[in-house]
Amino acid sequence: MVSSSSALQSGSVPLAVRMRPRTLDEVAGQRHLLRPGSPLVSLATGKSGDQGTVSVILWGPPGTGKTTIAQTIAHSSNRRFVELSAVTAGVKDVREVMAEAMTSRDLYGLSTVLFLDEIHRFSKAQQDALLPGVENGWVILVAATTENPSFSVISPLLSRSLLLTLEQLSDDDLGVLIDRAVTDPRGLGDRYRLDSEARATIIRLASGDARRALTALEAAAVSADSLVASALSEDGVLDFGAPAGRTEDRDRDEDEDDNEELAEDDAVGEPSPENSDTAKPAGTGAGGSDGAEAEAEAEAEADDPDDTRPVITKEIVAGAVDRALLRYDRNGDEHYDVISAFIKSIRGSDPDAALHYLARMIEAGEDPRFIARRIIVSASEDIGLADPQALVIAVAAADAVQMIGMPEGRIPLAEAVVYLATAAKSNAAYLGINDAIADVRAGAFGRVPKHLRDAHYAGAKRLGHGKGYRYPHDTELGVVEQQYLPDELTGRTYYRPTTHGNEREVGGRLAKILRIVRGR
Repeated sequence: MVSSSSALQSGSVPLAVRMRPRTLDEVAGQRHLLRPGSPLVSLATGKSGDQGTVSVILWGPPGTGKTTIAQTIAHSSNRRFVELSAVTAGVKDVREVMAEAMTSRDLYGLSTVLFLDEIHRFSKAQQDALLPGVENGWVILVAATTENPSFSVISPLLSRSLLLTLEQLSDDDLGVLIDRAVTDPRGLGDRYRLDSEARATIIRLASGDARRALTALEAAAVSADSLVASALSEDGVLDFGAPAGRTEDRDRDEDEDDNEELAEDDAVGEPSPENSDTAKPAGTGAGGSDGAEAEAEAEAEADDPDDTRPVITKEIVAGAVDRALLRYDRNGDEHYDVISAFIKSIRGSDPDAALHYLARMIEAGEDPRFIARRIIVSASEDIGLADPQALVIAVAAADAVQMIGMPEGRIPLAEAVVYLATAAKSNAAYLGINDAIADVRAGAFGRVPKHLRDAHYAGAKRLGHGKGYRYPHDTELGVVEQQYLPDELTGRTYYRPTTHGNEREVGGRLAKILRIVRGR
């Protein structure tokens, strides 16, 4: 008979699966959701369905514990647990679960927890099939999604469920997971030594993803084993050049011999009072013996020469994991969050931050045309007439990307981003058009003054169109006093130039022009 427990500990099962928490107390992070009396805790501790009967939707990034929490609930309560994946399940599977849940409730008084992973992959019709069961309490739905439920889950299902947001794991949370995996028999079983720099490297590369951290640790352990195997000579002796403290041990022995010789030489002469204790060989006097032994014990504890376990170093981790996990979903929250931070960094005149978010979008495979369009919008909205050249450069960058493609297209994009971030800023034109549109939408537009109306069609002059219009080019200054706005909006100001960059000159000239045009 094959032991399932042994199979679970076998190397064929990923470390992240073997280390999955068995109780809610073992779950790292998400303390805001696991307080006593919280819906998840009530759901885990309820036995017959009279507690924690609310359905929940768990929303969070990958590797934050959505599936783990759902399975922990199954192990912690006596409820019947059914797991479906929206990737493979259909409406028929959902209806079968509902029928079985009704039977379990009516015949055995046993409530059913339905865990549905990747619920955002369910179509509207498939999600509709869940509504009767959730509405009537046939099942307690625990759904997981990495995408914003406001966009990916139908409103009726959202209104019948409690939305719980899982946070990205902190460095401390990841540290707890890693330390547990190193020592736990389900994990590496304390068969490896993980140095502090390697631990910090795994935490950094994981980017808040527990699964990523454990996968990196497992890959590093495999690499450490391979290095040990390659360093073994034919007679089975380690040959690392400085194996597991052996060389350091010999060095310490030689240093102790040198110290004894120096002590004997000092004994021939007249040792100074301050050197009288330290000149004694170890064990020859009570004064320095305890301190030397304590120091030796500390050194032995820090680098035990008898500890021949493979050491996982930061170099091994770096070789096993080539890059940090980049969180980015071109159709989800990260898409909008990163592009928002990108635009705000340009607006805030921080070229380094703007380049950082540009790099994240490029590395995530974002459509460069989308990036170029946003750069054009930023040039118009945030720089405006403070630097009219910004829009020219933004459009040129978009054209360049269209012609040369990626990855070379990153260069003109970066050039435009740096130019925009360091340019003078003005949103005066942006605010001006917004104010003008607001007036039009509110009905404040009035008739076009007669002297500005088209007078080229037959009968127009009879109606007075164009009568009294003054042609500015006929004057020396090229500017004349004349009403251009409708009567209802006379004196209204939409464009208010700033004192930044080019608009400083524009503002001064515009003030003089308006004094003539409006007869001030």
